[in-house]
Amino acid sequence: MGLSQEQIRGSLDALVAIEPGFAAALERVGYPEPRIRPRGYQTLLRTIVGQQVSVHAANAVWTRLEARLGADCPAEALLAEEDEALRACGLSRQKMGYARSLADEVLSGRLDLAALSGDDEEAITALTRIKGIGRWSAEIYLLFAEGRPDIWPAGDLAVQIEIGRILGLPERPSEKETRALAEGWRPHRGAAAIMTWHHYGANMTVI
Repeated sequence: MGLSQEQIRGSLDALVAIEPGFAAALERVGYPEPRIRPRGYQTLLRTIVGQQVSVHAANAVWTRLEARLGADCPAEALLAEEDEALRACGLSRQKMGYARSLADEVLSGRLDLAALSGDDEEAITALTRIKGIGRWSAEIYLLFAEGRPDIWPAGDLAVQIEIGRILGLPERPSEKETRALAEGWRPHRGAAAIMTWHHYGANMTVI
């Protein structure tokens, strides 16, 4: 499961002592709520379904898939289903390929989501071997589903924007710069990421 409220608060309090920008951010928007997803195949499949579409559209596709395949869209049912039926649920040809690849990896045992390496980079490498799962998707899975405390999705646009705002930078840092800026925040970077999304959401509400 993802980072608990207690873990997030503890990490952010530690970050305040390292980076004053976090103290000001907490005063502006308060502590973020946990972002928790179930561990396993379903969360990765939902990640694939949600790529490059709105949350509303992704939820609609998922609802149709569950109606066709059953609760949580079991891997066996997905692999057995015809392409036409999956397309009718809203999956593109590319996403169908990604979804079938994920289901096959899980059913074959080549991917054991209950036994990912405890080393974050090794776990990311294992996940990105799946078609359709890039580094960002792997990092989000490890943070939200496994609660790994030091995951830092520096390629996320909102993370870059809000780190720039929190640190008072003149412009949005690049992925490389965002990664470098957070080196001194280990092992609390997961909470820092969750704080950036919370800060981003608050800014969007104000706008």
